[in-house]
Amino acid sequence: MPATTPAARVTDLTVAAPDGRTLLQGARLTLRPGRLVALTGPSGSGKTTLLRALTGLLPPGTEHTSGRVEVLGSDVFALSERELRALRRERLAYVGQDPGSGLNPRMRVRSLLRELSDDRTPEAVRALLAEVRLPDAGRLVTRRPAALSGGQQRRVALARALARRPRILLLDEPTAGLHPELRDAISELLRHLTREHQLAVALSCHDPELVERIADEVVELRTQVPRPRSSRAIDAPTEDLVERRPHKTGSADVPVLDVCDLRVTFGRRSDVPTLDSVSLTVARGSATGIVGASGSGKTTLVRAVVGLQPMTAGTIRLDGVPLSTGLRGRSREQRRRIQLVTQNPLGALNPSRTVGAALGRPLRLHRRCASGEVPARVAGLLEQVGLPPEFASRYPHELSGGQRQRVAIARALAADPDVLICDEVTSALDSATAEAVMDLLVRLRKERGMALVLISHDLPLIADRTDTVTVLDAGLTVETGPTATVFTTPSHSATRALLRTPAGMA
Repeated sequence: MPATTPAARVTDLTVAAPDGRTLLQGARLTLRPGRLVALTGPSGSGKTTLLRALTGLLPPGTEHTSGRVEVLGSDVFALSERELRALRRERLAYVGQDPGSGLNPRMRVRSLLRELSDDRTPEAVRALLAEVRLPDAGRLVTRRPAALSGGQQRRVALARALARRPRILLLDEPTAGLHPELRDAISELLRHLTREHQLAVALSCHDPELVERIADEVVELRTQVPRPRSSRAIDAPTEDLVERRPHKTGSADVPVLDVCDLRVTFGRRSDVPTLDSVSLTVARGSATGIVGASGSGKTTLVRAVVGLQPMTAGTIRLDGVPLSTGLRGRSREQRRRIQLVTQNPLGALNPSRTVGAALGRPLRLHRRCASGEVPARVAGLLEQVGLPPEFASRYPHELSGGQRQRVAIARALAADPDVLICDEVTSALDSATAEAVMDLLVRLRKERGMALVLISHDLPLIADRTDTVTVLDAGLTVETGPTATVFTTPSHSATRALLRTPAGMA
């Protein structure tokens, strides 16, 4: 296709929700071979809806009310279901914001890549992984998605998309949750693919520096969703929205959370642990950061802490009391006291439950309020995280990625935890909302004596918001201590490598 001929064109597209809300209004977009277009705008402005419209697969329940979407010369809304499947299978690839949700949990990495590739040889699989900066020494291809970090899942999903050799590549927040060095490598890879393969690429992104560096064109969308009332917005006082509790009565000398010599192994190869002798200490009411390159074991560590990942050896103590390795061996109170907000909220929210039901369940389960007070508490939790109370009637698929992330945070807060673990919770949020959410979490930590554990590749965020930091590298704890000390005078080469990246502290 000549570079002057559009690969895709969106003209005056309007998309509405079942209740009549406008999700996207009068959107216009042109994609050309060899050019990369970035979609920007606040969470909820319709970036994901616009990308999905190009595939002819709008979110369930939504309706295309006006406008036209042409892809490779065809109106996607006029194609039959069979023709749409052929288009998506052969000439168009889409990687969503929660890539782990799109990977078959029962398939190994090599099978996930072979499924879409014409060349199914081991060499071709390794070449695809190397192309997305995920070199494999023979171990990664045998893993299933649950044994991959969020960054590794994202790159496997990208490798699957490239295996199709598409002409149009659509990416929803492709660098979210990646450490800065890898994020830059992936962004350069996208520019390379755009130019060398003459791909027409569209991606949504909240990172203005990355957009400035790699985009040929920028399309900015504006939110169609009303903002919360200023008197109860995310930056408003939270005294009337959260049940106030006294600080914990445990001894100040005993950490609220203590992980010692944790070892985790995936599969039968016990000689190759994913985590080995990892330790983590979280003081009562403190803020602790966990950093490291993608695949270093950060997500595996916190999944083991909350009981979602069995451990091979080591101990986890809550207020000095040993915890069972799995959820079934823990009491309801122990489960309530440690809450995890995952990196990919779509996989964590039940698609058949409304937002109100998702938030109301922990309130009832853990008896955080009287049954008659649940609707008011749900509305308060939504407003805390910057969402209007009317979102309580929506389902997860009706929300943007950033909105789902805020719902996941609100659900964790509903349990009134003693330890709140956040795994890359700001990676899918625009900068203003991310800053507001972090302000909220820090304020709740101070008001309620809640300990906060932050996993992030955003080192300035860790520097500003935490007291101590633990650095992981290849499944090992390589450095730990006061955040200011570790970031100012790092003692390990892995820490120095993180700080040398363009978005690091150096």
